[in-house]
Amino acid sequence: MFTGIIEEVGQVVAFVQTKTAWSLQIAAKLVTQDVALGDSLAVDGCCLTVTRFDSRHLGFDVLEETRRLTVFNELKAGSLVNLERSLKAESRMGGHFVSGHIDGLGRVEIFEPRGSDHYLRITAPAGLGRYLVHKGSIAVDGISLTVAEVAGDSFAVWLIPHTLAATNLREKKTGGGVNLEFDLLAKYVEKLLTLRSN
Repeated sequence: MFTGIIEEVGQVVAFVQTKTAWSLQIAAKLVTQDVALGDSLAVDGCCLTVTRFDSRHLGFDVLEETRRLTVFNELKAGSLVNLERSLKAESRMGGHFVSGHIDGLGRVEIFEPRGSDHYLRITAPAGLGRYLVHKGSIAVDGISLTVAEVAGDSFAVWLIPHTLAATNLREKKTGGGVNLEFDLLAKYVEKLLTLRSN
């Protein structure tokens, strides 16, 4: 479980296919300090298991399915990725509950400065707009954000300068992909209402 509050932006050192899985190596400083084998770490919002590490690097095995269905299919050496360690029971809850299980790949529609802030509009996969609520929460590349506008399967968020400085969103371009995880509450409510109506 995560909160969507990014701790560090890491850099992809290598992302290559091996006989058993895709091997992802990321350079990082902060999140490597107390890491252990088997720890869960959110990489661009996707929960991955640490399979190797040293004081400056983290290694993960990535399934082909994960690579295909997420923004990982666009990763290459030098790409910046958002990193967050899993939530500790005694931690402050600054964002919202984020599971690290990506619901779909969104596409950047508009990304532009407006005054001192930035406006970001994203198109979600068809049909997933049903989980979007004005002023609700969404995780974009693992970042907990507040939905400012909803129109069908697209939505917009506003970004303060700190969010751009502390995450990889500063690299995003129109047409680029982003990992989306919709609020857990919306998915549970839908499931319960479906069961109730049946």
